[in-house]
Amino acid sequence: MIQRIQTIYLFIAFIITGVLPFIFPLWTLSEGKSYFFMENQIYAVLFGLSTTLSILSILSYKKRQNQFVIGRLNIILNLILLGLFLYHSLNLSGEAPVVSEKGIGMFLPIIAIAALVLANKAIKKDEDLVKSVDRLR
Repeated sequence: MIQRIQTIYLFIAFIITGVLPFIFPLWTLSEGKSYFFMENQIYAVLFGLSTTLSILSILSYKKRQNQFVIGRLNIILNLILLGLFLYHSLNLSGEAPVVSEKGIGMFLPIIAIAALVLANKAIKKDEDLVKSVDRLR
């Protein structure tokens, strides 16, 4: 349902993982060339999976428990993506011939994780509300 707050949070996570990586580079090489996520297959697959999980979670609004589990999987996937970025970032700092600058695209998984955590919190709140109403019957 569009009127639920978790749908908005999930849509924000979809925009962050599906649209913004095409706009913001992960880092910039010393030659001035921007390095986008599409240049590495692992990053492209992980961003694609995260986007797919966000869409799947939005579409499964009738099954709150499944939506919650999909949100958790998406958080784990974004943590793995963030870990890969940090690993690559730490390896870049020691490079001698090509010095690079880190881009804002490396921080997109952090913002996506925040949106997914807020969505899961709202899903849990809805689930608790439904359970409390069922108890009264």
